[in-house]
Amino acid sequence: MKKVLSISLGSSKRDHLVQTKILGEDFLIERRGTDGDKRKAYRLFAELDGQYDAFGIGGIDLYIYTINNRYTFRDARKLIKDVRYTPAVDGSGLKNTLERMVIEYLEDKLGMDFRQKKVLLVAAVDRFGMAESFVNCNADIICGDLIFGLGIPVGIKSLKSLHRVASIVAPIITRAPIEWVYPTGNKQENSIKIKEKYAKYYRDADIIAGDFLFIKRYLPDSLEDKIIVTNTVTEENIKELEQRGVRMLITTTPELNGRSFGTNVMEAVLVALSGVKDRELKQEEYIELLRKINFTPRVIDFTKARNNYEYV
Repeated sequence: MKKVLSISLGSSKRDHLVQTKILGEDFLIERRGTDGDKRKAYRLFAELDGQYDAFGIGGIDLYIYTINNRYTFRDARKLIKDVRYTPAVDGSGLKNTLERMVIEYLEDKLGMDFRQKKVLLVAAVDRFGMAESFVNCNADIICGDLIFGLGIPVGIKSLKSLHRVASIVAPIITRAPIEWVYPTGNKQENSIKIKEKYAKYYRDADIIAGDFLFIKRYLPDSLEDKIIVTNTVTEENIKELEQRGVRMLITTTPELNGRSFGTNVMEAVLVALSGVKDRELKQEEYIELLRKINFTPRVIDFTKARNNYEYV
């Protein structure tokens, strides 16, 4: 049996464990939150090194990208500095492959038309593949990196501007404590009472996309008729979105026993399947594995009545 473990700086209330079979291989997939305790996360990575086929690094990014550079979060690198034997991934490989494929799938297979749709992408540097796919579908995007990452109420309206801002900001924020820019621990469980200058971005969007914890952090009371495209959600999150009027929820990672895991977990699954331990997988290797597995996004249409919602 292959074993995958995501060690996350996030809340332990979101922990989950499943056994499943992928491409004929039995898998034990687990997520453990450390409630924002970076020392505990470091100890788990170090103590469990070699006992798992792949680690997911959760609740923090290892890398963010601009056109020409890759920047490493100092806090993330410290967490895995003593990992020697188990490959550790943060999900960025899937964000640049799977999430591009998901937008194409929604357009080609489900007939979704993104032309001129207003898309709020809460953190586009973190999900450049998704951002680029929306742009290629002629969507009207607003990148919320300054809004939701730094609290500056300025939307970025083009990928060119995003790269310009990222090249200035990335070297700074990757050296800062992660909790300054991303909700960790118990902060993941609570929404912040947002000011109108932030709420308007949700209200004006047709589609709200990106990391769910960034979406949830400033979640307004009403999301009437919105489409959410995100990664990992719990059953509680699903019910909350339905109550707030969301029309459709799309998770880029599939459901496993009632839960969609984060991209770091699913990337770790692919690394475990590949058997590669001495290097990073190439983009084409991820794509090949995804096609073999036939991963498809989970789509929940809240407007259809079957136990309150149904899978499409």
